[in-house]
Amino acid sequence: MPEQKPGTNKDTYSPRAVLLALAVILLLVLGGLYLFYALSDASQRQDCMMQGRTNCAPVESTTP
Repeated sequence: MPEQKPGTNKDTYSPRAVLLALAVILLLVLGGLYLFYALSDASQRQDCMMQGRTNCAPVESTTP
């Protein structure tokens, strides 16, 4: 049975690859959250319009 030398384990990943994977996952999660809130807002506006309301647009407040 051949002995393995320490540090030659091929199952480990470089820190750069791990950070890159975490960055990609973070971007996917943030993109999913943005998409969720955008679709939720559009759905609420469509529900409002389907009820026949005329004031469905969000009210923009201007503070001095």
